[in-house]
Amino acid sequence: MSLIKKNTKEIDKNTKKLQKDLQKLNKNLENNQDNSVKKPNKLKQLWNYFTTYEKIWYISILVLSIIFAFVFPEEDVNGVNGTIIMILYLADIILNITCELLISKQSRWNFIVSLGVEIVEIVTLIILASRFATMAVTVFFWIPIDIISFVMWSKHKDKDEQELTVVKTLKWWQSLLVVFAIAVWTVGIGYVLAAYGPETDFYSSDTIERAVAYLDACVSAVGMANGLFILFRYREQWLAWYLSTFLETAINIISGQWVFLVLKAGYLTNTTYGYIKWTKYIKTHNKENSVEAEIEQNSKASSDTEKSNNENLSDNNQNK
Repeated sequence: MSLIKKNTKEIDKNTKKLQKDLQKLNKNLENNQDNSVKKPNKLKQLWNYFTTYEKIWYISILVLSIIFAFVFPEEDVNGVNGTIIMILYLADIILNITCELLISKQSRWNFIVSLGVEIVEIVTLIILASRFATMAVTVFFWIPIDIISFVMWSKHKDKDEQELTVVKTLKWWQSLLVVFAIAVWTVGIGYVLAAYGPETDFYSSDTIERAVAYLDACVSAVGMANGLFILFRYREQWLAWYLSTFLETAINIISGQWVFLVLKAGYLTNTTYGYIKWTKYIKTHNKENSVEAEIEQNSKASSDTEKSNNENLSDNNQNK
């Protein structure tokens, strides 16, 4: 009996050892399988993130900007080589179109790219000694608003698609107040810039310089309105983009900054695209919210009815 017991123990011991070996083997096989699976290609993911239209739009603006840079080279300004100025222009265009696409896709990462835009534009305006209203708004408004907006958008993600941010629309009276504020700012700041702005050899005459001062004041006002619209996720930011684009186009033509006309053409097309996308989202989102509210209301009404019936039943039982 003792021999049988001894053999049984030995068999149990060997069985347990075999089970452990099998577990280790299975674990090694799983690890090898995991290692054999290729990690997702980040560049491929980024490429697939954009639609065919968005990729064609982006590449078209980029190629046209480079062509314009060679066809219309910049001259030296305030002692700075024209090539350096053109490089800054191209960097501004690349960052701007990237930012534009990300905004149209309701991505909060547009604000990180926008910080790069602000830095490039500040350096450019310092070199040109021009458009001080836009420069001041960029330093004291746009940089802080980009940081705050990134945080705000991160808190308002779409419940179904985390990459999307929930957006909305203005009331009519809010729009009127914004238009009034833009008009007051344009007249006041435009007058100050036209009267006391520093001299620069970037413009061919004093009249043009004064005209640009008022246009610049208006652009800065629309820009601030746009920044607040974006911060609070209002669709009207696209309308502000339209106005800003037309004003900037006028300034670019007056200033002979032909390469920026490609960017403005891109703005107009993408602004239309973004406005349509945001409008569709708002309509769908509002419809979903109204359906959810109706379901919740019906559920509450049903619950109240059931509660009332139970109370009546309880009262009847007590009366009996």
